[in-house]
Amino acid sequence: MTRTRAVAALWLAIGALLTGAGAARADVTVGVAVPRTGAIAGIGEQVLQGVQAAVRDANARGGISGEPIVLDVQDDACDPGQAMAVAERFVRAGVRLVIGHVCSSASLAASDVYAAAGAVMISPASNAARLTDRGLPTIFRVSGREDDQGRLSATILAERFRDKKIAILYDDTPLSRNLAESTKANLNKIGQNETLFAAIVPGQTDDAALIKRLQGTGIEVVYYGGHYQEMGKLVRKAAEAGYRPQWFGTSGIATKEFGALAGPASDGVLMTFNPDLRRKPEAAAAVKALQADGIDPAGFTLYGYAALQALVEAGNFAKSTDPKAIAETLHAERFTLVLGNVGFDQKGDVTAPGYVLYVWRDGVFTYAN
Repeated sequence: MTRTRAVAALWLAIGALLTGAGAARADVTVGVAVPRTGAIAGIGEQVLQGVQAAVRDANARGGISGEPIVLDVQDDACDPGQAMAVAERFVRAGVRLVIGHVCSSASLAASDVYAAAGAVMISPASNAARLTDRGLPTIFRVSGREDDQGRLSATILAERFRDKKIAILYDDTPLSRNLAESTKANLNKIGQNETLFAAIVPGQTDDAALIKRLQGTGIEVVYYGGHYQEMGKLVRKAAEAGYRPQWFGTSGIATKEFGALAGPASDGVLMTFNPDLRRKPEAAAAVKALQADGIDPAGFTLYGYAALQALVEAGNFAKSTDPKAIAETLHAERFTLVLGNVGFDQKGDVTAPGYVLYVWRDGVFTYAN
């Protein structure tokens, strides 16, 4: 009897361990790779808040295919090398569903790692055309493409400022350089030439000298393809020097930090960015929940939400957490997300509308007329 009880107790212990292990395996880990430090940490925070809200809402409805979601959040600092290290860490840990990255350079570096491992990556913000033009079957994005943004920027410049002297500035980031080159190429194709096409080096360029050069050349419109830190500083310093051209930015300044850096001089600044999802009826519940938590769902917040939501909807449709099944479903089906009713083409680009024009007023941005 003693030996029988001992054996029974052993089997009970093994069963408890197996049950516990099964419960642990039932959680679906989703990696989140965003810049939490560095020049665009503000945009990374927007994305993370959107992802966290989407996870909370998804788990309240059963998670992915009935399995609860847990997040593994990593900082890539908008750096390609660090992004690749994060991707390799996820793969080693068995994480095969990833929301990220934000910067195009980071996404391009990390996406090769994910694709080789068969992991699904959905970027909420990277707009480099090459990210999806390579046709990697598990790489997606819910934001627009740089070539679409460049075409819109050029059209606006040509229609609104045909007789003005235009400067197109860019820095050494892929986002900035590619947007500037796309805008220039499309503007020239329309038949209008810029007066100045020049590179700057954030943190090293003499801002006073640059502003003096722009003013001395008679530049009336300044297009800058970079991020909010550099543009916010330039806009403020130019106003302090009495120089107030029409400034024109991109999705890189779609955060309240730009308004804080530029101050009152941000009023009237134009910007191309993805559609404002706060206006979508499909996003009403998410917007209300975020606002109840004291979060302004502006900028990339709801794009982070949409990226996680797409993973969940595809997994639930496929009744699987397997990355291959989720990727195939994302390519094949349409889903009702905060973006609206959308799908993904064979490249991995979302079928939602691309970009619209905004104007900054009183520290926030809204649709321009």
